Amino acid sequence: MKSTPVWAGICLSLLVSCTLAPNYERPASPIPSAYPEAANPDKDGGAQVSEDQLNDWKKHFSDPAMQKIIDAALVNNRDLKIAALRVEEVRAMYRIQRSELMPSINANTTFNRGKSLDPITGQPFTGSQVQASVGLLSYEVDFFGRVRSLNNAALAQYLATEEGHRAAQISLVSEVATTYIRELGMAQQEKLAADTLASRENTLKLNKNRLEAGVTSALEVRTAEMLAETSRARLAEVRRERSANRNALRILVGSFDFTPEATPLKIEEIKFPDLNAGLPSRLVERRPDVRQAEQLLQASNANIGAARAAFFPSISFTSSIGTVSDEFSGLFKNGTEVWNFTPQLNLPIFTGGRNLANLDVAHVRKNIAVIQYEQSIQNAFREVLDTLTAHDQLLIQVQAQKAVRDADSARSSLAQQRYEKGVANYLEYLDSQRSQFESDQEYLRLHELRLANDIALYRALGGGW
Repeated sequence: MKSTPVWAGICLSLLVSCTLAPNYERPASPIPSAYPEAANPDKDGGAQVSEDQLNDWKKHFSDPAMQKIIDAALVNNRDLKIAALRVEEVRAMYRIQRSELMPSINANTTFNRGKSLDPITGQPFTGSQVQASVGLLSYEVDFFGRVRSLNNAALAQYLATEEGHRAAQISLVSEVATTYIRELGMAQQEKLAADTLASRENTLKLNKNRLEAGVTSALEVRTAEMLAETSRARLAEVRRERSANRNALRILVGSFDFTPEATPLKIEEIKFPDLNAGLPSRLVERRPDVRQAEQLLQASNANIGAARAAFFPSISFTSSIGTVSDEFSGLFKNGTEVWNFTPQLNLPIFTGGRNLANLDVAHVRKNIAVIQYEQSIQNAFREVLDTLTAHDQLLIQVQAQKAVRDADSARSSLAQQRYEKGVANYLEYLDSQRSQFESDQEYLRLHELRLANDIALYRALGGGW
């Protein structure tokens, strides 16, 4: 059986092809080499963080109740499930493109029976034909790397999607942690509002009794009534906001049956690891969205190679080898073998400017990808810089507000004593209570804001520091 031309063609197709894609060089980072001294608490540049440390969010969020909620969200969140399926989708698309590098071989058997005319005698006759063959479908010999460039682009797209999935995980962890902190803060706000309402209702009751006894005026009763109803409205507002926050947490966790566990933990007791932002250059290594943008840039770079290869000739061939007989029992006997080998050369002569336009498109898309990559680095730098700057200022605000709260508490106690002794009027006493309530609220709000800022820094640094 003379099959030399078939196997020669197959060997020719397996030759290593070149590629016309430009050599990839990472663009220069468009950000300073260091954070401003005032914004960077890490004076020594920070220790190198390993990939395992970045992926282990439990080292950063150590509260067991918070970990339980984040674990549930990572399993059930719909957006994260979609991101994971996107990875599977692009992985399958990459495998489809990669298959173009290898020849496709099919085996088939056909049976034909029919009536026709003998071209010599002109007499009709009925005959049968059975053929079994193994064939190489039309396969392009990738001399100029067009298929390989498309394969490299598909691989980069797949890796970019994986980075996007990791970015979605970090965002989800951060959002769940922030919403959980908000739940703790709203729980304390609700308790504060409920305690204030109970105190003012008690004050209103006492004033009504004093009015009946002729000890106080109707003005004081109406003022106490106004403050009690104001507290009631504030309590309803806090409960409404807490309910909305819980629903947001349920969406993140992926179940409306979920209810956060009651915990005695207060937001002022929650601590995160000390800041260690490191050098800005590490954002390229840490941030999955930056790495995603770079993979998309590499995909655009590879597509230039495919567009360049379109200007050169392409060679493809089809071949098959098999046996043919007029009946099944005659298959594979001596003298029944058949084969064919059909090479094809495609030489682009005139395409109406299509190939040149495709190359221009590839170059423009790469330039866009470069700008998007630089933009992702600048956005990452800005996010880190904002959170670093806010960190120290929020600590100052919290400490200052704590002093305000303590002073207001002491003032309220003194005003109550003065009022009970008849030294101070009722308005002075009520003003001290109002001020204390507002100071307590602001103290809780700033603590919540401080923790949310630390979570934002966790996200901005790519999942840790």
